[in-house]
Amino acid sequence: MTSTVETSTRPRAPRRKTLVGPVPVGLVAVMRRELPNLANEITAEIRQQIPEYARPMSGPYGQAIRIGVEQALTAFVDHVENPAASYEARDEVCRRLGQYEAQEGRSLDSLQAAYRIGIRASWRRIMKVAQQYKLPMTVLSRLVDALFDYLEELATLSRQGYLEAQARSASVVEHWHRRLIRLILERPPAPASAIRELAALAGWAVPGQVTLVALGGSPTCDRTLLAPDVLVDFDCAEPHLLIPGPLTEQRESMLELGLPDLPMAISPAVALDQATEALRWARQALALAQQGAIGPGPVIHCEDYLIELLLQTDAALVDQIARHRLGALSRLSQRRRRQLTETLRVWLETRGSASRMAERLSLHPQTARYRVRQIEQIFGDQLDDPDARFAMDVVLRAHLLRKTDGVPSTVEES
Repeated sequence: MTSTVETSTRPRAPRRKTLVGPVPVGLVAVMRRELPNLANEITAEIRQQIPEYARPMSGPYGQAIRIGVEQALTAFVDHVENPAASYEARDEVCRRLGQYEAQEGRSLDSLQAAYRIGIRASWRRIMKVAQQYKLPMTVLSRLVDALFDYLEELATLSRQGYLEAQARSASVVEHWHRRLIRLILERPPAPASAIRELAALAGWAVPGQVTLVALGGSPTCDRTLLAPDVLVDFDCAEPHLLIPGPLTEQRESMLELGLPDLPMAISPAVALDQATEALRWARQALALAQQGAIGPGPVIHCEDYLIELLLQTDAALVDQIARHRLGALSRLSQRRRRQLTETLRVWLETRGSASRMAERLSLHPQTARYRVRQIEQIFGDQLDDPDARFAMDVVLRAHLLRKTDGVPSTVEES
């Protein structure tokens, strides 16, 4: 190449900005001759300066770095020669390098540093060529500017690959986690060995205890706000999640941040094989809270309402006990039945003290005594039987949660 400069105008690519513009005839050939040595120089510097890339070049990762350097350099020269040249191969390599970083569990810092090393080495080589062949300053300036624009393109492509790999990885992990929580909650119970095998595949450490959370609505949370070891199943009629171990303050803050204002009920910590029961308790507590029987508050802790949950375990059985123990009230009017049911409940709680009953019921003591005499006439010896009193108390407490009087009007007197 001589110092006489003859330029040729290259057509602009319809899909991509032209990085360089007109260049001297013969410059592309000179640049191509420099590529093998430049690729070696850049690869060596990258491996020397970035410990993460100091691997044997014969391995797949070393080959990927070498191919990446060569593709980036070749594509740049191709573009200088023809701005409409395809970048498909280069783009794929850059995205793949970003994917490798995600798969290695690293940030993009090392790869971006490698790109900067490549650009600096390329800039030094351009300056050398410019002096040797006396390139005009206008061309040199455009080449240098193009290099830094090119660096931005490479970084953007790798970032896309990095994010794509992260998204795929997160999707796969979410899939295995969803399968795992469903297996844990399966009935009849899945073999413990099957749970351990799936947990190993999902990268999930099997805990000694778990906490189940029932959700009262469709979550619209950012999954990244929940800890990676939290198993979720939001693709079902009753969304829920599983937290390894007992609920800590940090875990509860995580739930409030990740699922803001969403009603939820949290089970006690239980052994893994009791997870199904714990979720059932949480769902029962959530239902009671939605009925206004317990609460208030968007977050319900089952441990605060264990007796209430026990009383709601078998509603049909509670009704059967009501027919047996409170059937004598069924022949009364609804208004009278409710009065005496309320009186009986307070009588059981106060052990029959007329003064305390009057205070609790906001009645005159004489009225309270009159109601007690009615109860004694209706129930007779049952009031002296500890088992009968206990059964009555259970029924009345259970139906208080349901906001009923505990005595269906259709029952027959026992």
